[in-house]
Amino acid sequence: MAVSGAAPAPAEGADSAPWAQLEAPAQLLLRALQAGPDGARRGLGLLRALASRGGEPFGWGRILEALCREEPVVEGPDCRLELKPLLLRLPPLCQRNLMSLLMAVRPLLPENGLLPVLQIAQQNQSPDPDAWLWVLGELLRRDLNGGVSTEGVSVLSKSCQGRLQGLCRRLGQGGRRLKLLQVPEPEEEEEEDKEDRDAQQPGKRRKGREEGPTSPEGECAPKKFRCLEGEEEEGQEEERCEPESLEPLADGGDALPIKNQSVRAKPSEAGQSLEAAKDLPECLELPKPVQDQVPRLQQLLKTLGEGLEGALPVELQLLHECSPSQVDLLCAQLQLPQLSDPALLQLCTWLLSLSPDLSLSNATVLTKSLFLRRILSLTSSASRLLMTALTAFCAKYAYPVCRALLGPVLQAPGTGPAQTELLCCLMKEEALEPDAQVLMLGQILELPWKEETFLVLQSLLERQVEITPEKFSVLMEKLCREGPAATTSMAYAKLMLTVMTKYQASITEIQRLGLATALELNTTFLRKSLQAALRHLGP
Repeated sequence: MAVSGAAPAPAEGADSAPWAQLEAPAQLLLRALQAGPDGARRGLGLLRALASRGGEPFGWGRILEALCREEPVVEGPDCRLELKPLLLRLPPLCQRNLMSLLMAVRPLLPENGLLPVLQIAQQNQSPDPDAWLWVLGELLRRDLNGGVSTEGVSVLSKSCQGRLQGLCRRLGQGGRRLKLLQVPEPEEEEEEDKEDRDAQQPGKRRKGREEGPTSPEGECAPKKFRCLEGEEEEGQEEERCEPESLEPLADGGDALPIKNQSVRAKPSEAGQSLEAAKDLPECLELPKPVQDQVPRLQQLLKTLGEGLEGALPVELQLLHECSPSQVDLLCAQLQLPQLSDPALLQLCTWLLSLSPDLSLSNATVLTKSLFLRRILSLTSSASRLLMTALTAFCAKYAYPVCRALLGPVLQAPGTGPAQTELLCCLMKEEALEPDAQVLMLGQILELPWKEETFLVLQSLLERQVEITPEKFSVLMEKLCREGPAATTSMAYAKLMLTVMTKYQASITEIQRLGLATALELNTTFLRKSLQAALRHLGP
């Protein structure tokens, strides 16, 4: 069949659109992503609308598979026929919004389906590749790799790196001596290791690390960022910051999670009140309008807790002007972890009243500052005020609570009955929406399991979470793997009983055989009940 190279491109909604053969929900999603620059936000709205109608969860596994499926297309002026996956046949705007959406819903995506999509995006041989699309794909790959860059590659383009280097050189003229952080060459790493060893020996001073470009005054620009230097007295040790963690970036509904990195900084003389600032990724200052309001906010927090009435302080609107790292710095200055429970509830009430909503990244920082240390320090049941504040915050900001609290608390070495009880109560809360339940389950499945995990997971699964087949397979695999080590665990036995009774229809024959093997050595008094539930799963 002859195909003319001059044929007009089909309209978006035409049957010949790239997504025309997909299922209806997938078609609706891709059309929303193609609707404009805010397509990712529209896509999130569509997903929420589909979830609110009930029925089956959105089939991410199927749509990711479809994005990788190759089909013959006509390419080039010579009208040659090539095989091209759906992802690369989508319009550039749709591709970019799709990547943004995938970052926002990353916890819901099956890794075995996401990896091929990212590989296709990375191998795009287009003569004019989309730099922003490449950055989004690289950030998603880092998220899958636990925050580690693939092959040490920067997400900045060569042009952007050049502009930053020029900016750093201009700033260097003022004595700040800034330079863009670079990936060191192997020879440079060996030289740095030698200098580190020399610096640890008494009487030796560290020499300059490189003879790179110099400023107009003749100063040599250092290889890494040097923070708060220039005014220090001779002999005082330099403070140096290395990149650490960027909390997930999001703007409103467009959550763009980015994994954490690490930092080394001198201990602050301010003591515990600034301890929360130790994880800042860079040496920052608050925006001047925010810094000017810090004394007012400090005074306001001192008077909290006397009642739950009061208008929303306008000063809190300044949180929208801060980056996640600046919010972290502000939380440290305001000593939010030291707030009383009544003051915490009042502050959370105000934060939940902010309009527009906090970005997900800023909400994650606030969740960690307000709740994490408070929960880890519990020695008895959480107060009613603390549970009310946490439940309300989780109802609106489920992703930040999942990311900043659930994983860290379950993995903390000091987690005990008080922390476990709090998490179990949170899992049972009616305010926890179905999509939030799926987020919590996804987080738990990624963690190593222990006794406390069994209890929290059992509380969550009692809610009959709408689990995708992919996630259910992961759940069953982990349950069966834990069996031999949990033969005397009542928490594990209760969890298994919940799964076999609440999710009986989802268990396949192969999974049933795995459960039988896992329960064979169980010695708890629930053994007979487990065997009876297992028989009900029989063919």
